[in-house]
Amino acid sequence: MISMSLGQAITVNGGNQTLTLTTGTVGGQLTSVVNTTSTLAYKRQVVIAKITVITSCVGQRFGLQVVATTVTNGTAAPAVTLVNGNPATDFITSISTKGAKNATCTLQYTATATFEQGNSSELGNDIHTVTYTIQAQ
Repeated sequence: MISMSLGQAITVNGGNQTLTLTTGTVGGQLTSVVNTTSTLAYKRQVVIAKITVITSCVGQRFGLQVVATTVTNGTAAPAVTLVNGNPATDFITSISTKGAKNATCTLQYTATATFEQGNSSELGNDIHTVTYTIQAQ
């Protein structure tokens, strides 16, 4: 389960997301689940801006990444690995002060686990609170 916190001038659309990991193959590749049903809407600022992302997930067991796709203002960073306790990471940079007042992107979340890590059915879900913040660059 992923729940979103909202920063100034940012709206996350799509509600809380659930990504369920199933059992993988012993010694096999990562099992992954991708979700692209959320969008991030943000407003142009008076200075060149950026959006950062951070997660809080006590007892995190599985991997989670997020990447911005179809960005209408700014430059998306490569996929950001969300790990509890890590500092905020640049997510979209170089948001221009010109052009349309409102911008959007699609949020692509990818949850991963190895066979050894287990799965959501056995261990329960990681509950992430993902926070997006817009600020001067």
